Amino acid sequence: MTGSSRAVEVLDPGLTTLVQDAGRPGWAHVGVGRSGAADVGAWRAANRAVGNDEDAAALEVLMGGLRLRALAEVEVAVAGARVAVTVDGAEPSPGAARQTGAATTLRLSVGNVLVLGRPERGLRTYVAVRGGIDVPPVLGSRAGDRLGGIGPAPLAAGDVLLVGDAHAPRGDRLPDGSPPDDPALDDAVLRVEPGPHAHWFEPRWPGVLCAPEGFVVAPSSDRVAVRLEGPPILRTPRAQGRELAPIGLVPGAVQVPPDGRPVVFGVDHPVTGGYPVLAVVRSSDLDLLAQVRPGDVVRLALALPRVR
Repeated sequence: MTGSSRAVEVLDPGLTTLVQDAGRPGWAHVGVGRSGAADVGAWRAANRAVGNDEDAAALEVLMGGLRLRALAEVEVAVAGARVAVTVDGAEPSPGAARQTGAATTLRLSVGNVLVLGRPERGLRTYVAVRGGIDVPPVLGSRAGDRLGGIGPAPLAAGDVLLVGDAHAPRGDRLPDGSPPDDPALDDAVLRVEPGPHAHWFEPRWPGVLCAPEGFVVAPSSDRVAVRLEGPPILRTPRAQGRELAPIGLVPGAVQVPPDGRPVVFGVDHPVTGGYPVLAVVRSSDLDLLAQVRPGDVVRLALALPRVR
C-alpha cells in the first residue's frame, strides 16, 4: 500500500486510538504475541464496508472522542461500539446524528472533520478508510501491541496517516448499516470451558465463577487483560502455595492469581503466564469481551468442552 498521496490528520485521538490489523501470528516462540484488533468482527465489518482487503489496517478507538480531518477525498466506515458520528459538527444524513453499531459508511471531502462521540455502551469503535491505514509494518503487521511495545504507538494530535491505494475488494462489499449486530452488552455473558488447571481449585469453583450476580470489570482492565472484581475463587488445600512452570497463553484464558480474582486475557496478553488457568472463554465470545468496559457486570457460563 505505497505510492498514495491520500492522508488523514488526527486532530484529537480521544482517550486512546491505535492502528490495528489482524495481528502478527507465528512469533510466540520469540516472545512476541499476536495482538491485532480486539473486536475482530467489528474491525472486519468496517473494512468490508469500504471494500478493503481483509488484512487492511484500521483505527481502534477507545471510548470515542476521535476527531479526524480528511486531507484528500476518502471513504470511511465506522463499526463497533455505538457512537454518535458527525462531520464538520453536523449530522452526516437527515435526522439525528448516526448511532453506529453495524458498519456506517461516509464520504469525506478535503477538509471535512469526522468526529466520534462517546459510546452509549460498548468500548471500542473501528474506523476504516478505503485503501487502509498505511503505516510501516513490523514483523509483517501494522498492529500496535501495547504490552510488547511493537508496532505503531498510540496516535497523537497532529499525526498524519497515509492511506493506501484502493483496490477492488476481494470479497463482497457490505452495504451501509449491514451486520454485525451491535454489541449486546446489557447482559454480557461469556461462555467458558474448563481450563487445564481446573483441578487446582475447590470443587465448588463453577458456582463461584458462574454465579448469577457475575463480576464487575475493574478499572485496571485493558487490551492485555480484563480484570474481574468479585468473590475469590479458592484453591484446594493441596494446591495452595504450589507453583506452576510458565505455560503458553491464548486470548480468553482465565488465569487466577493468588488473590483469587479472575483475570481474562485479551489480544495483547503475554505469551506465557505462571498462574493456573481455570477456564478459557470460547473464541466466539472474544469480541464481546473486547467491548466490556470498567463498571460493567460480566457473567460467565460454563459450557461443555467441544469435541474436536
